[in-house]
Amino acid sequence: MQKLILIKYGELTTKKENINLFISTLKNNILKKLEDQDVLVSYDKGRMFISKKDEDYTNIIKLLKEVFGIHEIILAYRLESLDFNELKNNVLDLVKEENFKTFKVETKRSNKNIALTSLEISALVGSYILQNKDVSVDIHNPDLIIYLEIRNKDSYIYFTKIPGLGGYPVGTLGKGILMLSGGIDSPVAGYMAIKRGVKIEAVYFESPPHTSIEAKNKVIELGKILAKYNNDLKLHVINFTEIQESIYKNIPHNYLITIMRRMMYRICEIIAHSNNAKIIVNGESIGQVASQTLTSMKAINEVIKLPVIRPVACFDKLEIIDIAKKIGTYETSILPYEDCCTIFVPDHPVINPVIKECQEYEKLIPYQDLIYKAIKNHEIIRINSQETNNFKDLL
Repeated sequence: MQKLILIKYGELTTKKENINLFISTLKNNILKKLEDQDVLVSYDKGRMFISKKDEDYTNIIKLLKEVFGIHEIILAYRLESLDFNELKNNVLDLVKEENFKTFKVETKRSNKNIALTSLEISALVGSYILQNKDVSVDIHNPDLIIYLEIRNKDSYIYFTKIPGLGGYPVGTLGKGILMLSGGIDSPVAGYMAIKRGVKIEAVYFESPPHTSIEAKNKVIELGKILAKYNNDLKLHVINFTEIQESIYKNIPHNYLITIMRRMMYRICEIIAHSNNAKIIVNGESIGQVASQTLTSMKAINEVIKLPVIRPVACFDKLEIIDIAKKIGTYETSILPYEDCCTIFVPDHPVINPVIKECQEYEKLIPYQDLIYKAIKNHEIIRINSQETNNFKDLL
């Protein structure tokens, strides 16, 4: 028998004529994730198989838990035979190493040319175990479930299923630009977009000296966490100081946040076009702050034509925090370093901005020249998915 990893696709199997694209992309993403591992990866439309000479899969499984497009990760034993005597003997050898009093056998038979049905195979193997081991069958709450898969030429035996992240392989649905701040919401929004197959690049707006190097390094750390799921991350750092100061000096303060966000959207759209991105992604949640009322969103969205995807728009803060903790961004997001969205915040920001007023106020500043300058001089940081988290070393 050969010990190997068996991957189940889940949602990908619904893609029919496009399934080859999704599965081949998943294979490429897995190979990139496991580039430092000596593995062989093969697949068909039903399963993917990962094998390794030394058959030590502990670290492989850990890495596969960060790959979207996987429904289940299974440590299995492959028997290159459809002989049922050989199958039941190998199952018995394997269960001798397991500690259990009750069991059941579940069989999946994709090879319909075999005379025995799935239930008959389960009964055959189960009966053999009962004859050779002091255990009993419990179909409702067994200590051990023995899973068998009978495929075209091979048989597979396994005992546990490890949940994968699900979703679609990164890159199958194109590219998006994530507006990444140092807060809780935007990294979660980025994660959720990646889960749907969107490859993201991120834009971070800094405003030195009003924002600190610690705030920037905090965002880089969040970028490293997202890069684990995204394969890597290209981070665009925009110096927003001149734009922000110009807005603060010339525009009524209750409109500061609205006009600032309109400028950010314009910049993100230009970066999206130049990097072949089809959407903008952000962490806006309806009603959470003044710039996230429906009227504010409409007024801010008005300046661009690209679709804006808001994955956490209908989540409350506690739901977003739960996801942030799950994906590992929460502890970094709550570090106390302000970004440019939290400085110069007026006491009474407008919650129902008028688009015509926004357009009139923007005439008071040379925003097109300022945007061009900010984009022309912006910094690009490339984050590799294999980089370790070393935020403390950056401070």
